[in-house]
Amino acid sequence: MRLVLLGPPGSGKGTQGARISARHGIPAISTGQLFDRQIAAGTQLGRRAERYVRAGELVPDEIVLDMVAERLAGGVDCEVGFLLDGFPRTYPQAEALDRMLAASCGPLDAVVDLDVDIDEVLDRIRRRAHTEDRVDDADDTARRRLKVFAEETAPLRRYYGRSGLLRTVDGAGTPDEVAARIERVLDDTAHPELPLRG
Repeated sequence: MRLVLLGPPGSGKGTQGARISARHGIPAISTGQLFDRQIAAGTQLGRRAERYVRAGELVPDEIVLDMVAERLAGGVDCEVGFLLDGFPRTYPQAEALDRMLAASCGPLDAVVDLDVDIDEVLDRIRRRAHTEDRVDDADDTARRRLKVFAEETAPLRRYYGRSGLLRTVDGAGTPDEVAARIERVLDDTAHPELPLRG
């Protein structure tokens, strides 16, 4: 399966991405990890991205797309599918991803959008900040990140909704409950000829 996983900070994307990856035997590919690996390896793409990362700026789409394209084309593990986490983030990135996939391995199968109430997300982020000592999870920073996410994601939701790929999943509850909901959606996506379960 070729998947994109959307969800705000604190939605459990990392946890659910790892579960989807393990269950379906596909790599979970995060742009953050791609940046880290390319920068650590000192590649040309890594050097280009590093100056933006160090300055706290968004890495330009061209660099992000090149990294994603290189990872998808160069990974034998991507032959059966992949899960993209943190990409695309914007409408132009989504359009570019669709063009890239159309020219290579084929279109996305689904875009899973973890829908979690903002108060629940903030509560999760606060707990994570205390247990993992994450600076980027301070309350003001978290609210800013959620605002940016909402602004970026609204056009993505419309884009993928129009294409019929968007699968909104209730992200509230335990990780096991959310994983079960995601699996039902993915089963229905993989087997559209079967009747939907209620």
